[in-house]
Amino acid sequence: MWVMGNADSVVAQKRLARFRPDERPVIEGIFDRLRGTGSSVSSAKTGKVLSLEMLKMTMGKMASESMIKRVFQGMHSIDPGVPLSPGDGIIHEQLVIFLADILRGTAEERAPLVLAMAEGAKATATTTEQIRDFMEDLVSAAVQTLAHRGHLRAWQPDRMGDEPQGVKLLAEQLTSELKSSDQNMCDIPCLEDWLFRIPAVAMFLELLIGEGLGVGLPSHPPPTLLPLCRYAPWSDLRCLLNIPLLMLLSPQLPAGHSAPWRLLFSTNIHGESFTRLVGNCKSKGPTVMLVKDTKGHIFGGFVSQSWEAKPQFQGDSRCFLFSVFPYMRVFTCTGYNDHYMYLNQGQQTLPNGLGMGGQHGYFGLWLDCDFGHGHSRARPLCTTYGSPQLSGDEDFKVDTVEVWGVGQPPEEQEQDEKKKSILDADPEVQAMLELTGKTLHSQGLREPEEDEG
Repeated sequence: MWVMGNADSVVAQKRLARFRPDERPVIEGIFDRLRGTGSSVSSAKTGKVLSLEMLKMTMGKMASESMIKRVFQGMHSIDPGVPLSPGDGIIHEQLVIFLADILRGTAEERAPLVLAMAEGAKATATTTEQIRDFMEDLVSAAVQTLAHRGHLRAWQPDRMGDEPQGVKLLAEQLTSELKSSDQNMCDIPCLEDWLFRIPAVAMFLELLIGEGLGVGLPSHPPPTLLPLCRYAPWSDLRCLLNIPLLMLLSPQLPAGHSAPWRLLFSTNIHGESFTRLVGNCKSKGPTVMLVKDTKGHIFGGFVSQSWEAKPQFQGDSRCFLFSVFPYMRVFTCTGYNDHYMYLNQGQQTLPNGLGMGGQHGYFGLWLDCDFGHGHSRARPLCTTYGSPQLSGDEDFKVDTVEVWGVGQPPEEQEQDEKKKSILDADPEVQAMLELTGKTLHSQGLREPEEDEG
């Protein structure tokens, strides 16, 4: 293995210092492993290089050829502070700097690499179209990598929505967050700002490079991009979710990726019944609802509390609406009003159905109690969520409805809370008992706390 120590490679030595002492040999050894050799001298001195073909051999099952070429371009764009070998191979120092910047770098360090991967080595700026093409390759590679490495967390893409379409739409959504110039040009400061605000880009890169090159640092497991699917009757289900959509929605939830998902209702399985929909979703904790209309538009909402039938609006500012097709977007609350969620059934005077945002008769998303009909009346935007009309037609016909419980069901939460001793709930009682000299018999019977050793 090549050991870094020569005065020539100061840039690479500084980058290597970001890794723990036990991780440095792993990072240094990747070059030889990718080349399939065991060299012991700096590649700048031996002329040994990493070729595009070698990268393809390693990453071929996790990324398209165009994405692997982009990774190669990114590596090639790095000035390692030592003489480069003739030709277009990657030297050891370039690889070390690339790994450090992708796995442990800042937005400032990653921006030039993204520019090189999107546009080419010598570019000073790129267009939003080029960034979108790069993001399509990257999102697609992230999805492929999750599947290849067994990180799908019990989701089954073959029983889910259109994944290639989802890849395109998520790439477009992420690119839309760029604050580019009037000419749709992005320079390094524009990319730095984007990478700083949108952590998903760095996470996808980290996943692809960490897993694609088999880095395997014990202290640095691959980023979690999906929640766990805890329950879904896959043999009967053709669900509206797709993997890229889960990558977009899951980080927006209060509990993030740690909240497991479970199917509560699907018209595929439970039929077109509003009573069944309400029965399956009431008192089930936070939920995500997806609706597909007969024009092919797909949209939905997240509610942070259990659905309960009552005449008032419910929920809080963590609720949001979203669009899935023809574009992916999340619409969070505006603060204008608190009309987050509404459910009513069997009332004479108030509307009967399920709604989110806006007001009676003008909901951001509304499903009527007679099932099969709904509306998305947002002119120009929903007052609660700032969303436009989400459906194909303002008054739409339902094709499919699907509801997922996200997070721990309320009954499990109650059981967990009951398990906690009264002494945990009231440390003052514990302190008083100790002051009076009484020993805590229950304390001796407890399992030791994890962090106590």
